Amino acid sequence: MKQRVLSGMRPTGALHLGHYHGALKNWVRMQDDFECFYFVADWHALTTHYEERGVMERYVYDMVIDWLAAGIDPERATIFMQSRLPEHAELFTLLAMGTPLGWLERVPTYKDQIDKLKDRDLATYGFLGYPLLQAADILIYKAAFVPVGEDQSSHVELTREVARRFNHLYGRETNFDELAKAVVKKMSKTDAKAFETARKTFQQSGGEELLAQTRALIDGSGALSASDRERLEGYLRGTGKAILHEPQALHTEVKKLPGLDGAKMSKSYGNGISMREEPAEVERKIKRMPTDPARVHRTDPGNPDVCPVWQFHLVYSDASTQAWAREGCTTAGIGCLDCKKPVIEAIQREQAPWRERAEQYLANPKQVHWILEVGTERARGVARATMRDVRAAMGLNY
Repeated sequence: MKQRVLSGMRPTGALHLGHYHGALKNWVRMQDDFECFYFVADWHALTTHYEERGVMERYVYDMVIDWLAAGIDPERATIFMQSRLPEHAELFTLLAMGTPLGWLERVPTYKDQIDKLKDRDLATYGFLGYPLLQAADILIYKAAFVPVGEDQSSHVELTREVARRFNHLYGRETNFDELAKAVVKKMSKTDAKAFETARKTFQQSGGEELLAQTRALIDGSGALSASDRERLEGYLRGTGKAILHEPQALHTEVKKLPGLDGAKMSKSYGNGISMREEPAEVERKIKRMPTDPARVHRTDPGNPDVCPVWQFHLVYSDASTQAWAREGCTTAGIGCLDCKKPVIEAIQREQAPWRERAEQYLANPKQVHWILEVGTERARGVARATMRDVRAAMGLNY
């Protein structure tokens, strides 16, 4: 079975090239290797833009069309809507009962966002609690990995701490040892003996290598159900059954694409190129990009390292084109418009299949609604199974 990956995006409308190269490109690639769950984080959008109710629906569907145009395949990935799944809110509420307030206040992005978004009233419980809602989003699907950039690693670590605390509080069943021993008996005699030896050794001396070997032994035992494996994992570690799984951060290769002015590409800065931008508009925007300010005249040599166009070459050009651009710039052998031409052509080539795939969804919006509906129901089955375990562990299954 493929390991599960979960990620989401706040709906901000049509996506730009920064979104694609910063996240979406990896989402498409991961479909080959993982069981992928991708969700529209519309509740998260409300934590900072709770008053913008009039545009949310359009933002949601514009974004999902870009996902589909980029190559997210609803047959290979589960695409769903956060707000259609009240189980997320329920788990968020139950986790809030035992999560220390200090854990939320120390999240680095909490203070950072308050400083950056001074024009918004963020003194709300929703904004303070959004990292815990994010943890609930991840934990309810028992995701093995969460693809994030370095700046989001703290959110995954908080999720791991929340899961660890929950399992410590509620994972130890009253008759856990008897239940675990009954699972061991389901294994072959050889595997059962090897497991018991490894368990005693691990609890005496620890060791990540031994832990990994014993997990492989558990996974290789075909007679065990998923619940049995969870119970043996807790028995091995001496912690009880893991109701919620601790995910790992997955740092995938990301090519950062700046905006047209060299700053971060952002709609609010007005410096982006949308994924489905018209070819003529792409050409216009790139031609108007600033270059090395020291290169006033065509005959002045330039420095690519201080030119925003060079950052586009690093993403879109092959080694030979990059060498041509650097040589031509530093020797004044080419002009800035000459340098921009291969970037324009590369972006237009990349965008052509996106616009083509998007047309079928723009012509038939009900198809997008249906994709989200099917994906949401698929996700609901997983979320409900997790909540049954959570309620039982907390004594709420009466």
